[in-house]
Amino acid sequence: MAVASATPVTEEAARPMSAGEKKVILASSLGTVFEWYDFYLYGSLAAIIGAQFFSAYPEATRNVFALLAFAAGFLVRPFGALVFGRLGDLVGRKYTFLVTILIMGISTFVVGLLPSYATMNEYGVGWVAPVALLALRMLQGLALGGEYGGAAVYVAEHAPRGRRGFYTAFIQTTATLGLLLSLMVILFTQIYVNANYAPVATTLADGTAGTITPFAAWGWRIPFLVSIVLLGISVWIRLQMQESPAFKKMKEEGTGSKAPLSEAFGQWRNAKWALLALLGLTAGQAVVWYTGQFYALFFLQTILKVDQFTANVLIAWSLILGTGGFLFFGSLSDKIGRKPIILGGCVIAALTFFPLFKALTAAANPDLYAAQQNTQVVVKADPADCSFQFNPVGTAKFTNSCDIAKALLARSAVNYTTEPVAAGTKATVTVAGKEFAAADPAFAKDVGAALTAAGYPTATNPSIVKIAIDPKDGLSNFAKMIDIFTVQKLTIIGILTILVLYVTMVYGPIAAALVELFPTRIRYTSMSLPYHIGNGWFGGLLPATAFAMVAQTGDIYFGLWYPIVIALATAVIGALFIPETKDRDIFTYDEAPTR
Repeated sequence: MAVASATPVTEEAARPMSAGEKKVILASSLGTVFEWYDFYLYGSLAAIIGAQFFSAYPEATRNVFALLAFAAGFLVRPFGALVFGRLGDLVGRKYTFLVTILIMGISTFVVGLLPSYATMNEYGVGWVAPVALLALRMLQGLALGGEYGGAAVYVAEHAPRGRRGFYTAFIQTTATLGLLLSLMVILFTQIYVNANYAPVATTLADGTAGTITPFAAWGWRIPFLVSIVLLGISVWIRLQMQESPAFKKMKEEGTGSKAPLSEAFGQWRNAKWALLALLGLTAGQAVVWYTGQFYALFFLQTILKVDQFTANVLIAWSLILGTGGFLFFGSLSDKIGRKPIILGGCVIAALTFFPLFKALTAAANPDLYAAQQNTQVVVKADPADCSFQFNPVGTAKFTNSCDIAKALLARSAVNYTTEPVAAGTKATVTVAGKEFAAADPAFAKDVGAALTAAGYPTATNPSIVKIAIDPKDGLSNFAKMIDIFTVQKLTIIGILTILVLYVTMVYGPIAAALVELFPTRIRYTSMSLPYHIGNGWFGGLLPATAFAMVAQTGDIYFGLWYPIVIALATAVIGALFIPETKDRDIFTYDEAPTR
């Protein structure tokens, strides 16, 4: 096997960025921002979309189906990596990620036009609406699976030696910027529409007549429809671009792969590098990323009972403050290497997640933090009656008495201990000395009252951080998005920004590391699959796995062991088996790198 040569960093690394290189970065990054914007819109609006397209079912069930459709986008990402990675290695980087952005943009725009279940049901084909939504969501996932690899490879193959980390770091900002853009568009649209239009009459989930906000009725479509403008801009810019120099050189020399998939994954000498890239780079990077952005948002809303508007604003500020870290760490990786930063970020995050999330609890919901320290809650149950409540798509039913008790306490962010009892005994919960049977029809109500009496705060507790808004006053609500200058809010933003900086540390250099790990002939295919398995599966399953671990143990922080263990495993595997690649000449066509 040939050894990939390393080209020393030259004075080329010190020169300023040329106009052509700026255009390459703009074209690639802007399109990828829009793709992430499209992808995240659905997740942010899943509850509203569930009510629109799955209204034939009870509220709990429709939310399950909405989450299923959301999960489908993550699950098909690796398949998109295979389909478009192969295409990119056969016909070129430029045309492939031009196709992916068209698929993503058109799919997102059509979601904004898609008739609801109720509308389609008037013609006797209500089922068409949810089926079409699921199909569009899968198209989004496929497109995203092909987009990232193409953009990263395209930029890296244009970058001068010694600056690939910095150049590709612009691609790494796009997921965060896409999330931020989607949050901001949703917040602004929600504020404006609800302040200027009347509530809409509807039939509520219980069958009674009522009203919903205009945003929930029709305003949610606006962020999806706006994407057509973003699509037009991005396609126009990308049409001006040329194919990457590395790919053109490979084509001219006739050294391209005729079967990228079989060459990349059917030959162990190449496939082992994809496996090592997954386990030694992207798995750890993914869980640190998803913990710092997505699980932090989930933790604020679901565990700490912070309202959606406030949580989104606080996360948005942390993204604004921390995003520059992508470029900093990408540039630093050009000087000291990819491995020390990515693997160091995994280790630092793993060592500090527990204190940071405990500090987040103390700052965002101080009464909850105090109650956890001072109130003893015990679940007494037959161990055989207790399930591990892993439920990534929300379809599983946990009806045993132990499961009912643990799920209630986990949703209420209660720390508890478990005591075994005789086989066949129904579970009970003891709160501050008072015992409640899980089989009692009034169990949830009685336990909730006991927890409140013992000091556990309700969602309306004034100690919980909150940015108060008036649904009828749009201008005032815009101003309140910068109402963050209190000790409580600034402390929370500071903690969230640290978590975002961990994200930038592991994610900033990852594109350069993956691009440099594989030869040009199979680069698009080889790097895309481990990236999307790592981020789509290891990262995408994090919230569901963490919640199941919390419910199993009675410790609201126990779910953090999932990212901690994977991050540390990646640090060990990466340190032992992943080569340092920052000085590698990516214009070589060797079969695979060696250490």
